[in-house]
Amino acid sequence: MSEETIPALPDRLSVNPDSPFYDEAILQRNVGVRFKGQDKTNVEEYCVSEGWVRLSVGASKDRHGNPLTMKLQGPVEPYFREG
Repeated sequence: MSEETIPALPDRLSVNPDSPFYDEAILQRNVGVRFKGQDKTNVEEYCVSEGWVRLSVGASKDRHGNPLTMKLQGPVEPYFREG
């Protein structure tokens, strides 16, 4: 039986296709982010080595149509969700 190898998650990942840290193949695998011990569903970008996440703030958009975000500092744990 062949085992499927799970690729390691990158140090930094973004959901914005215009970002250099965007990776569609990894995002399709259902990535979850735990920030300060809590699962977050509104993460726009994260960086493990620098210890921060960018969270979208409500449904507000900036003048370019991108979601408004706020950057929070703390321990970041990305993982692949089951299913």
